[in-house]
Amino acid sequence: MAFDGITTACLRAELAEKLTGGRIYKIAQTDTDELVLTVKPEVSRGGGQVRLYLSADPSLPLCYLTQGTKPAPLVAPAFCMLLRKHIQNGKILSVEQPGLERILRFTVEHRNEMGDLCRHVLVLELMGKHSNLIFLSEDGVILDAIKRISSMVSSVREVLPGRTYFIPQTRAKREPLEETRESFLALLESPQSAAPVASFLSGSYTGLSNVMAEELCWEAQLTHERSAQALTVEERERLWQAFDRLMERVRTQSFLPTLYYKKGGGAAGVPQEYAAVPLTMYGAEGREFASMSELLETFYAEKNAATRIRQKSADLRRIVQTILERDVHKYDLQCRQMKDTEKRDKYRVYGELLNTYGYSIPEGAKSAVLDNYYTNEPVTVPLDPTLTPAQNARRYFDRYTKLKRTAESLSELTKEVKAEIDQLESIRTALELSENEGDLAQIRRELEECGFVRRRAGTDGGNGKSGRNSGRSQAGGKGPGRSRTPESQPLHYVSSDGYDMYVGKNNIQNDEISFRLANGGDLWFHANDIPGSHVIVKTNGKKMEEIPDRVFEEAASLAAYYSKGREQEKVEIDYLERRNLKKPGGAKPGFVVYYTNYSIIAGTDISGLRQV
Repeated sequence: MAFDGITTACLRAELAEKLTGGRIYKIAQTDTDELVLTVKPEVSRGGGQVRLYLSADPSLPLCYLTQGTKPAPLVAPAFCMLLRKHIQNGKILSVEQPGLERILRFTVEHRNEMGDLCRHVLVLELMGKHSNLIFLSEDGVILDAIKRISSMVSSVREVLPGRTYFIPQTRAKREPLEETRESFLALLESPQSAAPVASFLSGSYTGLSNVMAEELCWEAQLTHERSAQALTVEERERLWQAFDRLMERVRTQSFLPTLYYKKGGGAAGVPQEYAAVPLTMYGAEGREFASMSELLETFYAEKNAATRIRQKSADLRRIVQTILERDVHKYDLQCRQMKDTEKRDKYRVYGELLNTYGYSIPEGAKSAVLDNYYTNEPVTVPLDPTLTPAQNARRYFDRYTKLKRTAESLSELTKEVKAEIDQLESIRTALELSENEGDLAQIRRELEECGFVRRRAGTDGGNGKSGRNSGRSQAGGKGPGRSRTPESQPLHYVSSDGYDMYVGKNNIQNDEISFRLANGGDLWFHANDIPGSHVIVKTNGKKMEEIPDRVFEEAASLAAYYSKGREQEKVEIDYLERRNLKKPGGAKPGFVVYYTNYSIIAGTDISGLRQV
């Protein structure tokens, strides 16, 4: 979601309400492109102190209020020192936004060295790669910027001390808050409106993002890919009504910051979009926030957490993918070789027939038609004319023996390679489900125990052992040789009827909940024939027929969501009582067998389930 003009308007209203009249207590430049201002609001506005986070990062420009802290460098950069000189202990007079531009202007009143009152303006431009923090005098002259831009970098506008500040008009966009019905409808009939209607709207109006333009199309019951010129009179009127309602919400500051998650919803999903007003095209599943600051902090914290874990798991995913590709190639070759050994019995029959009927075959014959006493049908046996029938028979028996030994060897090898492929597929799925570093530590331990990666030096706790118990001690605790990463725990959900449900996020946790946490009468769920998590439902001693049907449906949905099939609408789930689940001796983590089960088709939406 772009940090668009409507989001900026919502944030401006919040900042103006909270910060106007407040004093800037501290100024810190916590990174190359970001500032943190500690502000003490007026008592009438809540008092205490808040931190205003301002970032001009080209990849992620942001602004919000937070209570969190960030370390600052020991030596403040020059831009930070300039701000401290002029506006530290200054009073914030106003927070403004020019139209619906992605710009915030903080006007600060303070006393100079002579004790006279004067004003300065701190401007935050939230414009993607062109984002900047610019410090101005009261008359609009640039004093400095966190990123100085010379004419060699930009031919549109220099951002250098002494230059007059202005907002560059690189595209002739219209001001949406001043739009009238007549001019809006006339715009839809202009020659430029041949583009898709959503792209046309976002390209024609300041501060209107693609997502918000698509929302307008949705409210007007239009597909956003249609050409604006192709709209009927009635459709244009509906689009204007949707546009006018949105602008009225901005004028009256009727904002409702809402966050939307990807499929799965709630904390189980990954943040997908946010907006200052509800987006009806995403249904009624959004999470509402009291302030835009809280939404932005939550959105980027959760988004960054998912991104950070994916980055940290990159090495493991690359290792698993490399070994998996090698094993799949090996398995394909073995299957082809196995298929070639299927003709071994034909060579045995040829040898037996040659021994039986060899006396009747003339010398130097290249083939012989013999009666196959197994099928009572004639069969043509190819011969080497330089060999006798007995020698040809011996050659066929040798070929049969070789293929038989190959088949026996391949039979075991293909089973081992197929089991390894299944194990790697389950590990790859577990990597996709990882939520924290503890999950990754357990997955790495499994890879070490299975011999896929080399055990790190010192992780055996100094005892030279590599068993499961020693591995468990490494993931948590404070002893020598043990990692500081906290031990990851299985997910815990509670069904609508109050039953505890546990989900293993990797194979080690799958074994934990299936064979240590669960009792014989508890219910076990797993996606049919695809990698995924084990799900346990604690029945509290009740029989299967006494459990409400809704519990089965919700547990099956958990098994579907936490599986390789999570992107599908429906997944087939096997379930049975835990007592019917077996783990063969010496089996790898997560591997189980069962011979009797029930099946259910489940969806992958778990947004209605409560996680403990």
